[in-house]
Amino acid sequence: MSTRGAPVEGVSFRDRAVYLERADALVLADTHLGRDESSNVQLRLGEDRDIVERVGALLERFDPAELVVAGDLLHSFSSVPRGVRESLRDLRAAVDEADAHVVITPGNHDTMLAELWDGSTTAGYPLVDGDRTVVVCHGHESPAETDVDGDADLYVVGHDHPTIEIEGKRRPCYLHGRGCYRGADLLMLPSFTRLAAGAPVNGMGTNDFMSPLVTDADLLRPVVQDERADETLAFPPLGRFREML
Repeated sequence: MSTRGAPVEGVSFRDRAVYLERADALVLADTHLGRDESSNVQLRLGEDRDIVERVGALLERFDPAELVVAGDLLHSFSSVPRGVRESLRDLRAAVDEADAHVVITPGNHDTMLAELWDGSTTAGYPLVDGDRTVVVCHGHESPAETDVDGDADLYVVGHDHPTIEIEGKRRPCYLHGRGCYRGADLLMLPSFTRLAAGAPVNGMGTNDFMSPLVTDADLLRPVVQDERADETLAFPPLGRFREML
């Protein structure tokens, strides 16, 4: 049912993030810092610390020139939960230690971002990745609405938190489609935070996705990174995959 290997040329998949090899950029989405503070528990769950540590491990593994966060760095729309300022400070320290440049492409949850982040932000961030142009954005709005470069060969987005259910177990997954958004390829990332339950894509159609960049869900191919085996598994596009379940 699945194939092993690199399903997208020049892209390494690791811990809910991707490394664009020719652009020398690490991209992740939907950290939702402060989400654990809104959970139904008295003590924080330590998710922010986990996120900072995992980002640090990815920076050490790939040593990228840039870290691009594809939106929803924060979780709360209207307040700053305790610990978030410290988490952002620690995240920036990890990036500085790796001698990388960080860029945020704000998502729909990032309404408080300007109060907490004085670094680089942009609606869409273009990267030169060999002979193709990659644009990173959150994916909650169409690129045309935000004046994002419409000449991209590949869009890398987050927003929908895709997961896949295999033998009753839900796993975070990436979704990749060729030529499925105005002729450009699309790569949707899973949420970087482990606290997001995620949307199981097994039975989802185009209208079930929140991102307007998903114009034909049947073309999207689920990709799962098996961390234990350190291998990437690619499944057939959803249009075919549903028939196999």
